[in-house]
Amino acid sequence: MLSISNDESLDVGDRILAATASCVRDFGVERVTLAEIARRAGVSRPTVYRRWPDTNTIVASLLTDRITGTWRAVPAIHPGRTGLVERIVEVARRLRDDELITSVLRSAPDLAMVYIAGRLGTSQQILIDLFVDELRAAQADGSVRAGDVHKMSAMVLLIGQSAIQSAQIVEPILDGEALSAELSRALNGYLAP
Repeated sequence: MLSISNDESLDVGDRILAATASCVRDFGVERVTLAEIARRAGVSRPTVYRRWPDTNTIVASLLTDRITGTWRAVPAIHPGRTGLVERIVEVARRLRDDELITSVLRSAPDLAMVYIAGRLGTSQQILIDLFVDELRAAQADGSVRAGDVHKMSAMVLLIGQSAIQSAQIVEPILDGEALSAELSRALNGYLAP
């Protein structure tokens, strides 16, 4: 169990998100309570309610923060398609190995299905928008084929998301390294001029 109430370097919102992450890892999404989040964050329940109306909203914010933070933490080393594909593959690897993401996929399949088959979540839309900018630049340098960058971005999201969500079921065939290599081939094949 994690208590972060004495960590003054984190603002209240960050403490609440960190407490939520520890609750999800310890209990799974379905058993996380607002009272336990508040206790671990060292704040009152009304303090949590002022920022988020319920635990599902906090979990959604946490996932958005984790996914977009992972993207920001992986810099593009090379320009064009090469850099974009390398970045997506590394982000996918990190998210596949992320304890919080894995816990959500395993403990809350109904919640995960909302973002797999029901609707785009905030982090998915943010990633699509980021891919649009990267694909435009790669089209300009000739390393990505012509096409509607919004449609291509959505497909890139689906390819990468599938590799993250389904990694466990293909692990006997594709270990982590092989999965990353095949994801790279798939993205390069899809995007190549």
